[in-house]
Amino acid sequence: MQEDMQLRDVTALTVPRVGRVEETGDPSLPYRLLDPDGIEVVAVSEFLLDMLADDDSPASLRSYAYELLAWFRFLWALDVPWDRASRAEARDFALWLKVVKKPPRPRRPDAPAPGSVNPVTGKRYAGENYAARTRRHARAVVRSFYEYHRDMHGRPLLNPFPKTKRAEDEHLNAHHNPMNAFKHPARRAPYQPKEPRRTPRGIPDQAFNELFAALPSHRDRALVAFYISAGPRASELLGVSRDRVSPGDQTIGVTRKGSRALQWIPASSDAFVWLRLYQQQIRPQALGGPEAPLWWTLRRPIRPLSYDAARMVFTRANETLGANWTLHDLRHSAAKRMVRDPKLSLTDVQWVLGHLHISTTEQYLEPAEDEVVTHVLAHHARQAAEPVKPVMPAPGYRSEVLQTLLGAAALGGGPA
Repeated sequence: MQEDMQLRDVTALTVPRVGRVEETGDPSLPYRLLDPDGIEVVAVSEFLLDMLADDDSPASLRSYAYELLAWFRFLWALDVPWDRASRAEARDFALWLKVVKKPPRPRRPDAPAPGSVNPVTGKRYAGENYAARTRRHARAVVRSFYEYHRDMHGRPLLNPFPKTKRAEDEHLNAHHNPMNAFKHPARRAPYQPKEPRRTPRGIPDQAFNELFAALPSHRDRALVAFYISAGPRASELLGVSRDRVSPGDQTIGVTRKGSRALQWIPASSDAFVWLRLYQQQIRPQALGGPEAPLWWTLRRPIRPLSYDAARMVFTRANETLGANWTLHDLRHSAAKRMVRDPKLSLTDVQWVLGHLHISTTEQYLEPAEDEVVTHVLAHHARQAAEPVKPVMPAPGYRSEVLQTLLGAAALGGGPA
Protein backbone atom coordinates (compact mmCIF):
# COMPACT_ATOMS: atom_id res chain seq x y z
CA MET A 1 0.00 0.00 0.00
CA GLN A 2 1.33 3.43 -0.88
CA GLU A 3 2.19 5.47 2.19
CA ASP A 4 1.28 8.75 0.51
CA MET A 5 -2.26 7.64 -0.42
CA GLN A 6 -4.78 10.40 0.37
CA LEU A 7 -8.31 9.66 1.50
CA ARG A 8 -11.08 12.06 0.56
CA ASP A 9 -12.96 13.83 3.31
CA VAL A 10 -16.46 13.59 1.86
CA THR A 11 -17.91 15.58 4.76
CA ALA A 12 -15.94 18.61 3.55
CA LEU A 13 -16.71 18.02 -0.12
CA THR A 14 -18.81 20.66 -1.87
CA VAL A 15 -20.95 19.25 -4.69
CA PRO A 16 -22.41 22.13 -6.75
CA ARG A 17 -25.98 21.68 -7.99
CA VAL A 18 -24.99 21.99 -11.63
CA GLY A 19 -26.46 20.23 -14.63
CA ARG A 20 -30.10 19.30 -14.88
CA VAL A 21 -32.64 16.79 -16.16
CA GLU A 22 -34.57 18.17 -19.12
CA GLU A 23 -38.04 17.03 -20.17
CA THR A 24 -37.88 16.99 -23.96
CA GLY A 25 -41.53 16.43 -24.89
CA ASP A 26 -40.27 13.86 -27.41
CA PRO A 27 -41.81 10.40 -26.78
CA SER A 28 -38.75 8.75 -28.37
CA LEU A 29 -36.63 10.11 -25.47
CA PRO A 30 -38.77 11.90 -22.86
CA TYR A 31 -35.85 12.94 -20.62
CA ARG A 32 -32.17 13.66 -21.02
CA LEU A 33 -29.32 14.78 -18.77
CA LEU A 34 -27.48 18.05 -19.45
CA ASP A 35 -24.03 18.87 -18.07
CA PRO A 36 -23.08 22.21 -16.43
CA ASP A 37 -22.61 23.77 -19.88
CA GLY A 38 -26.06 22.66 -21.06
CA ILE A 39 -24.63 19.92 -23.30
CA GLU A 40 -26.39 16.56 -23.47
CA VAL A 41 -24.62 13.68 -21.70
CA VAL A 42 -24.79 11.17 -24.54
CA ALA A 43 -23.85 8.17 -22.38
CA VAL A 44 -26.91 8.75 -20.19
CA SER A 45 -29.21 9.38 -23.16
CA GLU A 46 -28.11 6.11 -24.73
CA PHE A 47 -28.81 4.27 -21.48
CA LEU A 48 -32.27 5.85 -21.15
CA LEU A 49 -33.01 5.03 -24.78
CA ASP A 50 -32.18 1.40 -24.07
CA MET A 51 -34.54 1.45 -21.08
CA LEU A 52 -37.32 2.87 -23.26
CA ALA A 53 -36.72 0.15 -25.85
CA ASP A 54 -37.00 -2.38 -23.02
CA ASP A 55 -40.53 -1.04 -22.36
CA ASP A 56 -39.74 0.94 -19.22
CA SER A 57 -42.18 3.75 -18.49
CA PRO A 58 -41.34 7.46 -18.89
CA ALA A 59 -41.69 7.79 -15.10
CA SER A 60 -38.93 5.22 -14.65
CA LEU A 61 -36.71 7.09 -17.10
CA ARG A 62 -37.25 10.29 -15.13
CA SER A 63 -36.37 8.58 -11.85
CA TYR A 64 -33.21 7.04 -13.29
CA ALA A 65 -32.16 10.33 -14.88
CA TYR A 66 -32.30 12.16 -11.54
CA GLU A 67 -30.33 9.42 -9.77
CA LEU A 68 -27.67 9.63 -12.48
CA LEU A 69 -27.66 13.42 -12.14
CA ALA A 70 -26.62 13.02 -8.49
CA TRP A 71 -23.83 10.63 -9.49
CA PHE A 72 -22.53 12.88 -12.28
CA ARG A 73 -22.64 15.93 -10.02
CA PHE A 74 -20.46 14.01 -7.57
CA LEU A 75 -17.99 13.08 -10.33
CA TRP A 76 -17.93 16.65 -11.69
CA ALA A 77 -17.06 17.89 -8.20
CA LEU A 78 -14.15 15.41 -8.13
CA ASP A 79 -13.16 16.17 -11.75
CA VAL A 80 -13.33 12.44 -12.58
CA PRO A 81 -14.69 11.33 -16.00
CA TRP A 82 -17.58 8.92 -15.69
CA ASP A 83 -15.76 6.11 -17.51
CA ARG A 84 -12.72 6.50 -15.23
CA ALA A 85 -14.65 6.19 -11.98
CA SER A 86 -13.27 3.45 -9.73
CA ARG A 87 -14.40 1.62 -6.65
CA ALA A 88 -12.94 4.44 -4.56
CA GLU A 89 -15.40 6.89 -6.14
CA ALA A 90 -18.23 4.40 -5.57
CA ARG A 91 -17.25 4.08 -1.91
CA ASP A 92 -17.02 7.84 -1.44
CA PHE A 93 -20.34 8.41 -3.23
CA ALA A 94 -22.08 5.90 -0.94
CA LEU A 95 -20.55 7.58 2.10
CA TRP A 96 -21.41 11.06 0.81
CA LEU A 97 -25.06 10.10 0.33
CA LYS A 98 -25.09 8.73 3.87
CA VAL A 99 -23.70 11.85 5.60
CA VAL A 100 -24.81 14.73 3.39
CA LYS A 101 -28.00 16.62 4.19
CA LYS A 102 -30.69 16.91 1.57
CA PRO A 103 -31.03 20.30 -0.17
CA PRO A 104 -33.15 22.54 2.08
CA ARG A 105 -36.67 23.35 0.99
CA PRO A 106 -38.76 26.36 1.98
CA ARG A 107 -40.51 25.51 5.25
CA ARG A 108 -43.15 27.28 7.28
CA PRO A 109 -42.04 28.60 10.68
CA ASP A 110 -44.48 26.23 12.39
CA ALA A 111 -43.46 23.18 10.31
CA PRO A 112 -42.48 20.10 12.33
CA ALA A 113 -38.79 19.40 12.78
CA PRO A 114 -37.27 16.89 10.30
CA GLY A 115 -37.27 13.38 11.72
CA SER A 116 -39.85 14.17 14.42
CA VAL A 117 -42.88 11.96 15.09
CA ASN A 118 -46.41 13.16 14.38
CA PRO A 119 -48.48 12.83 17.58
CA VAL A 120 -51.70 12.04 15.69
CA THR A 121 -50.47 9.34 13.31
CA GLY A 122 -47.32 8.13 15.05
CA LYS A 123 -45.50 8.43 11.72
CA ARG A 124 -42.07 10.01 11.48
CA TYR A 125 -41.51 12.98 9.19
CA ALA A 126 -38.75 12.80 6.60
CA GLY A 127 -35.33 13.43 8.09
CA GLU A 128 -32.54 15.73 6.95
CA ASN A 129 -30.47 12.91 5.46
CA TYR A 130 -31.27 10.59 2.57
CA ALA A 131 -33.20 7.48 3.60
CA ALA A 132 -31.71 4.03 3.18
CA ARG A 133 -34.22 3.17 0.44
CA THR A 134 -33.17 6.25 -1.52
CA ARG A 135 -29.50 5.31 -1.24
CA ARG A 136 -30.22 1.70 -2.24
CA HIS A 137 -32.08 2.91 -5.32
CA ALA A 138 -29.27 5.29 -6.28
CA ARG A 139 -26.72 2.48 -6.09
CA ALA A 140 -28.89 0.15 -8.19
CA VAL A 141 -29.39 2.82 -10.89
CA VAL A 142 -25.71 3.70 -11.20
CA ARG A 143 -24.69 0.04 -11.24
CA SER A 144 -27.18 -0.75 -14.03
CA PHE A 145 -25.88 2.25 -16.00
CA TYR A 146 -22.32 0.87 -15.90
CA GLU A 147 -23.45 -2.69 -16.61
CA TYR A 148 -25.18 -1.48 -19.77
CA HIS A 149 -22.02 0.25 -21.06
CA ARG A 150 -19.83 -2.73 -20.14
CA ASP A 151 -22.11 -5.10 -22.07
CA MET A 152 -22.64 -2.78 -25.02
CA HIS A 153 -19.22 -1.12 -25.44
CA GLY A 154 -16.85 -3.14 -23.26
CA ARG A 155 -15.91 -0.16 -21.13
CA PRO A 156 -15.25 0.53 -18.40
CA LEU A 157 -13.71 -2.86 -17.70
CA LEU A 158 -14.95 -2.92 -14.11
CA ASN A 159 -18.19 -1.69 -12.63
CA PRO A 160 -17.45 0.76 -9.78
CA PHE A 161 -20.32 -0.80 -7.85
CA PRO A 162 -19.55 -4.54 -7.69
CA LYS A 163 -22.15 -7.21 -7.11
CA THR A 164 -22.35 -9.33 -3.99
CA LYS A 165 -19.14 -11.08 -2.99
CA ARG A 166 -20.62 -14.56 -3.16
CA ALA A 167 -20.04 -15.98 -6.64
CA GLU A 168 -22.74 -18.59 -6.20
CA ASP A 169 -25.36 -15.83 -5.82
CA GLU A 170 -25.26 -15.33 -9.59
CA HIS A 171 -27.26 -18.53 -10.04
CA LEU A 172 -29.32 -18.20 -6.86
CA ASN A 173 -32.95 -19.28 -7.41
CA ALA A 174 -32.13 -20.31 -11.02
CA HIS A 175 -34.09 -23.55 -10.49
CA HIS A 176 -36.49 -22.24 -7.86
CA ASN A 177 -39.40 -24.42 -6.76
CA PRO A 178 -42.44 -22.13 -6.83
CA MET A 179 -43.87 -23.96 -3.79
CA ASN A 180 -40.90 -22.85 -1.65
CA ALA A 181 -39.82 -19.43 -0.44
CA PHE A 182 -37.10 -17.59 -2.35
CA LYS A 183 -33.60 -17.72 -0.93
CA HIS A 184 -31.87 -14.41 -0.43
CA PRO A 185 -28.12 -13.77 -0.52
CA ALA A 186 -26.50 -14.01 2.88
CA ARG A 187 -24.43 -10.86 2.29
CA ARG A 188 -25.21 -7.47 0.86
CA ALA A 189 -23.29 -6.12 -2.09
CA PRO A 190 -20.54 -3.60 -1.28
CA TYR A 191 -21.82 -0.09 -0.50
CA GLN A 192 -25.40 -1.27 -0.49
CA PRO A 193 -27.30 0.08 2.55
CA LYS A 194 -29.21 -2.35 4.70
CA GLU A 195 -32.78 -2.71 3.58
CA PRO A 196 -35.07 -1.30 6.25
CA ARG A 197 -37.84 -3.57 7.43
CA ARG A 198 -41.05 -1.60 7.30
CA THR A 199 -44.56 -2.82 8.10
CA PRO A 200 -47.26 -1.03 6.04
CA ARG A 201 -49.41 1.22 8.20
CA GLY A 202 -53.08 1.68 7.49
CA ILE A 203 -55.23 4.62 8.62
CA PRO A 204 -57.47 3.61 11.58
CA ASP A 205 -61.18 3.78 10.82
CA GLN A 206 -61.90 6.66 13.19
CA ALA A 207 -58.96 8.68 11.83
CA PHE A 208 -60.13 7.99 8.27
CA ASN A 209 -63.63 9.23 9.08
CA GLU A 210 -62.18 12.47 10.46
CA LEU A 211 -59.95 12.83 7.40
CA PHE A 212 -62.83 12.21 5.00
CA ALA A 213 -64.96 14.82 6.78
CA ALA A 214 -62.17 17.38 6.32
CA LEU A 215 -62.19 17.05 2.51
CA PRO A 216 -63.63 20.21 0.90
CA SER A 217 -65.19 18.98 -2.37
CA HIS A 218 -67.08 16.13 -4.04
CA ARG A 219 -64.05 15.51 -6.28
CA ASP A 220 -61.76 14.97 -3.32
CA ARG A 221 -64.28 12.70 -1.61
CA ALA A 222 -64.64 10.66 -4.79
CA LEU A 223 -60.86 10.32 -5.13
CA VAL A 224 -60.39 9.19 -1.53
CA ALA A 225 -63.38 6.82 -1.75
CA PHE A 226 -61.79 5.09 -4.75
CA TYR A 227 -58.39 4.96 -3.06
CA ILE A 228 -59.75 3.41 0.14
CA SER A 229 -62.07 0.89 -1.55
CA ALA A 230 -60.12 -0.20 -4.65
CA GLY A 231 -56.55 0.38 -3.44
CA PRO A 232 -55.01 1.72 -6.69
CA ARG A 233 -51.71 3.57 -6.63
CA ALA A 234 -52.04 7.35 -6.67
CA SER A 235 -50.78 7.71 -10.25
CA GLU A 236 -52.97 4.83 -11.47
CA LEU A 237 -56.20 6.46 -10.29
CA LEU A 238 -55.23 9.91 -11.54
CA GLY A 239 -54.55 8.38 -14.97
CA VAL A 240 -58.10 7.03 -15.41
CA SER A 241 -59.94 8.44 -18.43
CA ARG A 242 -63.69 9.10 -18.68
CA ASP A 243 -64.35 5.99 -20.78
CA ARG A 244 -62.79 3.71 -18.15
CA VAL A 245 -65.53 4.10 -15.58
CA SER A 246 -68.30 1.51 -15.49
CA PRO A 247 -70.90 2.31 -12.79
CA GLY A 248 -73.06 -0.60 -13.93
CA ASP A 249 -70.28 -3.10 -13.27
CA GLN A 250 -68.99 -0.99 -10.35
CA THR A 251 -65.45 -1.06 -11.77
CA ILE A 252 -62.82 1.38 -13.02
CA GLY A 253 -60.06 0.71 -15.53
CA VAL A 254 -56.54 1.55 -14.34
CA THR A 255 -53.22 1.19 -16.13
CA ARG A 256 -50.90 -0.75 -13.85
CA LYS A 257 -47.65 0.95 -12.92
CA GLY A 258 -45.31 -1.97 -13.64
CA SER A 259 -46.88 -3.98 -16.46
CA ARG A 260 -48.70 -1.00 -18.09
CA ALA A 261 -51.63 -3.37 -18.56
CA LEU A 262 -55.25 -2.20 -18.34
CA GLN A 263 -57.07 -3.77 -15.40
CA TRP A 264 -60.68 -3.24 -14.35
CA ILE A 265 -60.85 -3.27 -10.56
CA PRO A 266 -63.98 -3.12 -8.36
CA ALA A 267 -64.73 -0.19 -6.07
CA SER A 268 -67.41 0.61 -3.50
CA SER A 269 -70.82 1.99 -4.45
CA ASP A 270 -70.13 5.08 -2.32
CA ALA A 271 -67.18 5.94 -4.55
CA PHE A 272 -69.41 6.02 -7.62
CA VAL A 273 -71.98 8.16 -5.78
CA TRP A 274 -69.33 10.77 -4.94
CA LEU A 275 -68.03 10.54 -8.51
CA ARG A 276 -71.49 11.30 -9.89
CA LEU A 277 -71.83 14.31 -7.59
CA TYR A 278 -68.43 15.55 -8.76
CA GLN A 279 -69.37 15.11 -12.44
CA GLN A 280 -72.61 17.03 -11.91
CA GLN A 281 -70.59 19.81 -10.33
CA ILE A 282 -68.29 20.27 -13.35
CA ARG A 283 -70.81 19.33 -16.09
CA PRO A 284 -71.11 22.85 -17.61
CA GLN A 285 -67.40 22.90 -18.39
CA ALA A 286 -66.02 21.34 -21.56
CA LEU A 287 -63.89 18.36 -20.60
CA GLY A 288 -63.20 16.76 -23.96
CA GLY A 289 -64.22 13.38 -25.32
CA PRO A 290 -64.42 9.93 -23.73
CA GLU A 291 -60.64 9.55 -23.70
CA ALA A 292 -60.17 12.77 -21.75
CA PRO A 293 -58.97 12.57 -18.13
CA LEU A 294 -61.54 11.87 -15.44
CA TRP A 295 -60.04 14.15 -12.80
CA TRP A 296 -59.70 17.92 -13.29
CA THR A 297 -58.82 20.95 -11.21
CA LEU A 298 -61.77 22.91 -9.82
CA ARG A 299 -60.25 26.36 -10.32
CA ARG A 300 -60.18 28.06 -13.69
CA PRO A 301 -58.53 27.58 -16.04
CA ILE A 302 -59.31 23.93 -15.50
CA ARG A 303 -56.64 21.39 -16.38
CA PRO A 304 -56.03 17.69 -15.67
CA LEU A 305 -55.39 17.02 -11.98
CA SER A 306 -51.72 16.20 -11.41
CA TYR A 307 -50.22 14.12 -8.64
CA ASP A 308 -48.71 17.19 -6.95
CA ALA A 309 -52.08 18.96 -6.97
CA ALA A 310 -53.85 15.92 -5.48
CA ARG A 311 -51.15 15.61 -2.84
CA MET A 312 -51.56 19.26 -1.86
CA VAL A 313 -55.33 18.80 -1.44
CA PHE A 314 -54.62 15.84 0.85
CA THR A 315 -51.97 17.85 2.71
CA ARG A 316 -54.44 20.66 3.46
CA ALA A 317 -56.90 18.14 4.93
CA ASN A 318 -54.05 16.74 7.00
CA GLU A 319 -53.20 20.19 8.34
CA THR A 320 -56.75 20.58 9.61
CA LEU A 321 -56.28 17.45 11.75
CA GLY A 322 -52.60 17.93 12.56
CA ALA A 323 -51.80 14.62 10.79
CA ASN A 324 -49.30 13.51 8.16
CA TRP A 325 -51.11 10.72 6.31
CA THR A 326 -50.17 10.25 2.65
CA LEU A 327 -52.05 9.16 -0.45
CA HIS A 328 -50.13 5.87 -0.36
CA ASP A 329 -51.43 5.26 3.19
CA LEU A 330 -54.88 4.99 1.61
CA ARG A 331 -53.63 2.08 -0.51
CA HIS A 332 -52.18 0.45 2.62
CA SER A 333 -55.51 0.96 4.39
CA ALA A 334 -57.45 -0.64 1.54
CA ALA A 335 -55.11 -3.64 1.60
CA LYS A 336 -55.39 -3.97 5.39
CA ARG A 337 -59.18 -3.91 5.21
CA MET A 338 -59.28 -6.55 2.49
CA VAL A 339 -56.89 -9.00 4.17
CA ARG A 340 -58.96 -8.79 7.37
CA ASP A 341 -62.04 -10.04 5.51
CA PRO A 342 -62.15 -13.85 5.95
CA LYS A 343 -64.24 -14.23 2.80
CA LEU A 344 -61.52 -12.70 0.61
CA SER A 345 -58.56 -14.90 -0.25
CA LEU A 346 -55.05 -13.53 -0.32
CA THR A 347 -54.89 -14.12 -4.08
CA ASP A 348 -58.01 -11.96 -4.47
CA VAL A 349 -56.28 -9.13 -2.66
CA GLN A 350 -53.12 -9.69 -4.73
CA TRP A 351 -55.12 -9.33 -7.95
CA VAL A 352 -56.91 -6.16 -6.84
CA LEU A 353 -53.68 -4.49 -5.70
CA GLY A 354 -51.82 -5.54 -8.86
CA HIS A 355 -48.93 -7.25 -7.05
CA LEU A 356 -46.72 -9.44 -9.20
CA HIS A 357 -45.69 -11.68 -6.29
CA ILE A 358 -47.98 -12.83 -3.50
CA SER A 359 -45.12 -12.29 -1.06
CA THR A 360 -45.69 -8.56 -1.55
CA THR A 361 -49.32 -8.98 -0.49
CA GLU A 362 -48.36 -11.11 2.51
CA GLN A 363 -46.72 -8.12 4.18
CA TYR A 364 -50.21 -6.80 4.95
CA LEU A 365 -50.86 -9.85 7.12
CA GLU A 366 -48.28 -8.60 9.61
CA PRO A 367 -49.81 -6.13 12.06
CA ALA A 368 -48.19 -2.80 12.82
CA GLU A 369 -46.87 -2.06 16.30
CA ASP A 370 -49.80 0.14 17.32
CA GLU A 371 -52.26 -2.53 16.13
CA VAL A 372 -50.57 -5.16 18.29
CA VAL A 373 -50.68 -2.88 21.34
CA THR A 374 -54.39 -2.19 20.77
CA HIS A 375 -55.22 -5.89 20.39
CA VAL A 376 -53.26 -6.94 23.49
CA LEU A 377 -54.79 -4.19 25.64
CA ALA A 378 -58.25 -5.31 24.49
CA HIS A 379 -57.27 -8.87 25.47
CA HIS A 380 -56.32 -7.73 28.97
CA ALA A 381 -59.61 -5.82 29.27
CA ARG A 382 -61.58 -8.94 28.34
CA GLN A 383 -59.63 -11.01 30.82
CA ALA A 384 -60.35 -8.52 33.60
CA ALA A 385 -64.06 -8.46 32.76
CA GLU A 386 -64.46 -12.23 33.01
CA PRO A 387 -65.71 -13.57 36.39
CA VAL A 388 -63.21 -15.44 38.52
CA LYS A 389 -63.66 -19.16 38.02
CA PRO A 390 -63.70 -21.21 41.23
CA VAL A 391 -60.84 -23.62 41.77
CA MET A 392 -62.09 -27.19 41.95
CA PRO A 393 -60.07 -29.38 44.34
CA ALA A 394 -58.50 -32.38 42.70
CA PRO A 395 -59.40 -35.85 44.01
CA GLY A 396 -57.41 -36.82 47.10
CA TYR A 397 -57.05 -33.28 48.51
CA ARG A 398 -58.84 -32.39 51.77
CA SER A 399 -61.13 -29.39 51.23
CA GLU A 400 -60.45 -27.86 54.66
CA VAL A 401 -56.72 -27.72 53.89
CA LEU A 402 -57.39 -25.96 50.56
CA GLN A 403 -59.78 -23.54 52.29
CA THR A 404 -57.03 -22.57 54.69
CA LEU A 405 -54.54 -22.20 51.85
CA LEU A 406 -56.68 -20.51 49.17
CA GLY A 407 -59.72 -19.20 51.00
CA ALA A 408 -63.29 -20.37 50.79
CA ALA A 409 -64.28 -17.85 48.14
CA ALA A 410 -61.79 -19.28 45.66
CA LEU A 411 -63.30 -22.72 46.13
CA GLY A 412 -66.84 -21.55 45.56
CA GLY A 413 -67.87 -21.70 49.20
CA GLY A 414 -68.90 -19.05 51.69
CA PRO A 415 -66.65 -16.78 53.73
CA ALA A 416 -63.70 -18.51 55.41
